[in-house]
Amino acid sequence: MPLRTLSRRIVISAPFVAAVAYVLPVYAGDSGQQPEGVVELYTSQGCGSCPPADAVLKSLATEGKVVALAFHVDYWDYRGWRDSLAVPENTNRQNAYRTALGLNGVYTPQVILNGREHMNGQDGQKIRRRIAETRNTPTGLTIPVSIEKAAQDRLLIDIGSGPSATNPVRVLLAYFNRESIIAIPDGENAGRKVNYANSVRAMETVGMWDGAAQKIEIPLSEIASKKASGCAVLLQEMLGEGKPGPIIGASIIAAKP
Repeated sequence: MPLRTLSRRIVISAPFVAAVAYVLPVYAGDSGQQPEGVVELYTSQGCGSCPPADAVLKSLATEGKVVALAFHVDYWDYRGWRDSLAVPENTNRQNAYRTALGLNGVYTPQVILNGREHMNGQDGQKIRRRIAETRNTPTGLTIPVSIEKAAQDRLLIDIGSGPSATNPVRVLLAYFNRESIIAIPDGENAGRKVNYANSVRAMETVGMWDGAAQKIEIPLSEIASKKASGCAVLLQEMLGEGKPGPIIGASIIAAKP
C-alpha cells in the first residue's frame, strides 16, 4: 500500500536537525516487542494530590514498558496557580472519557488504561497489576504499531493488520515534552519543584485504520512545530460524538534527554 503523507509539510531547519537526535521507541530493546499498555494520567500542578501520581507516571515512562502520557488539565487553575502545561484540549479529552465510561465527573489524579477503564493515579500497584492482567488479552493492545525515524526529515508509522473494529478507528498523534521541571510558587503545591514526564501539548488525527496494514509518513518537523520533544501514536476506536474508546495499538518516540 502506498505511503500516506500529511499534506502539511514543514521544512526542517538545519539547526533543529543538528540539535535533536531521536531514539527508537523506548520499549524496542527486544526486537518486535510491543508496549504492554497505554497509561494516560490526568493531572494538574494545582492539585495537591497529584505529585505522587506524577511520580508513578514518571517511573512508568522511565521503565519503558508502556506508553505513558500526562494530560495536564486546567480546571484547577482558579486555586491560585495556573498549570503551565495545561491545554483545554486535555480537559476536553478527559471529559469525553467521562461520558464514554459513564462516570459522574472527572478528577485528578485519574489514570485511563488502554482507553477502557479508570483508576486513581496514585495507586501504582493497581496500575501495574491491571497492565499485567490486560497484557496479551483482547482488552490490551492487539494491533502492532511502530514509529521510527525513516529519514533525516521523516517519521514512519507502521500499523499491522488485524480484525476490523466495530467502531471507526483513528490514528492519533500525541505530541509531548519528555521532561518538564516546574517550580510551583503558589496554590496547593506551593514551594514544590515537580519533575513531569511526557506532558502532552497537542493531539491530532493523521489517518484512519480499517484492519489492513498501512504506513503513514509524517514530517519530523511536526514535532518541532508543536514545541514538543516526542510523540506517541495511538490507534483508538471512536464511539461516536467524539467519545474516545478502546486503544488497540500504540507506539512512542522521543528525543534523547
